[in-house]
Amino acid sequence: MENKPRTSQAGNFLSGPILPPLLRFAFPLMLSLFLQAFYGGVDLAVVGQFSPTESASAVATGSQVMQVLTCLITGLTMGVTVLLGKSIGAGDKRNAGQLVVCQIKLFTVVACLLTVLMLCFAPQIAVFLNVPQAAMAETIRYVRICSAGIVFITAYNGISGIFRGIGNSRSPFLFVLIACIVNVVLDLVLVGGFRMNASGAALATVFAQAVSVFFSLGYLRRHPLPFTVMDHWREKSRNITKILQVGSPIALQDFLTNLSFLIITAIINTLGVAASAGVGISEKLFVFLAIVPMSFMSALSSFVAQNMGAGNLKRADQALIAAQRISFCFGFCMFLLTFFAGRGLASLFVSDPQVITAAADYLKGSSFEYLLSAITFCFLGYFNGREHTTFVMIQGLTVSFLVRIPLSYFLSRLPQTGMFLISLAVPASAVLNLTLCILYFIRLRRQDARTSQ
Repeated sequence: MENKPRTSQAGNFLSGPILPPLLRFAFPLMLSLFLQAFYGGVDLAVVGQFSPTESASAVATGSQVMQVLTCLITGLTMGVTVLLGKSIGAGDKRNAGQLVVCQIKLFTVVACLLTVLMLCFAPQIAVFLNVPQAAMAETIRYVRICSAGIVFITAYNGISGIFRGIGNSRSPFLFVLIACIVNVVLDLVLVGGFRMNASGAALATVFAQAVSVFFSLGYLRRHPLPFTVMDHWREKSRNITKILQVGSPIALQDFLTNLSFLIITAIINTLGVAASAGVGISEKLFVFLAIVPMSFMSALSSFVAQNMGAGNLKRADQALIAAQRISFCFGFCMFLLTFFAGRGLASLFVSDPQVITAAADYLKGSSFEYLLSAITFCFLGYFNGREHTTFVMIQGLTVSFLVRIPLSYFLSRLPQTGMFLISLAVPASAVLNLTLCILYFIRLRRQDARTSQ
């Protein structure tokens, strides 16, 4: 017997006005990203207020390590979201069910492998990142405690990716809301009350993730998917290969891009604890300040995938243009905020004047990125939805390892260098990123024109 969905946005995605359903889908994603950013930011803010600077440095660096792993998982999840959206658009519910089963099998293996690797190699990772000696022990403990919760990170992202693939972005928002509430309360108790410093923040994170996953599993029982899943458990399917084909380039790109930011953190860590905490704050703020373009990237992936499954290329192109217009307006506002109000933003996390100055200088130099990434992220979501994930991977790796890292290292070695000068590598790499996306989009349009003839 086939389960019937309570709600579905597929019809709105495939016909009628474009902007209203796109915004309705993107808005819960924005709220989810805000809560995820708040979720991670609270750890650093509470530790920054109640613990020594060394603890703030440990959370700043350790959370970036965990972000790298999370992006690896979300990249694979995008493969499921895109393929599931395409199946929904084509009306193929049998394949949709097979995709979910294959995702469960694949993600179980991924979660176990990553957990073992991180628990074993946390000290080596901390040494590689040039973690200041004063923060070394706390950083290793933070990473190991958070790594014990990788199974929950994987489960949450997997379930959320399924809902986004069928056009439901509201349920993932509910899941992250639950995690955020639990995390905030436990941060205040464990860090503010029991003074457990970075370890307390890590324990709060893991427990909050676990609560969110168990809640989402209960939610699935009460709100079943619009297709059967367990009937396909014993079927042989090539969907694992398909998930890897679409998701692996995104996962690799996200993983190595975030790894590049870790390498930049390692470069800046050589400048001391204040600089280490400052760049960590800047990276936390980026997730807040880039919420709109990041939301449109995810929304376009689902919207474009469903329309490509239905053979509606023109509608997918129109959605890209609409999203870019809104995203750029938001990016311009964030540029002004980070350029002129960096000290105020940094003071939300810490009270140490040296850390605030370091973060403000880095924010000012990197502020120009918000003008460019607003357009670029929409392009990337469009390319993902069209399954051109290999290009997404190639451009990300090119920008990160040929521009951002070498330029950051070069600027960090100049006489009398500082956070502002080093941060200029970020907008420089964003220029190349946008240029590559524009050129590839032009290429796709020409291919589409030849195909339609």
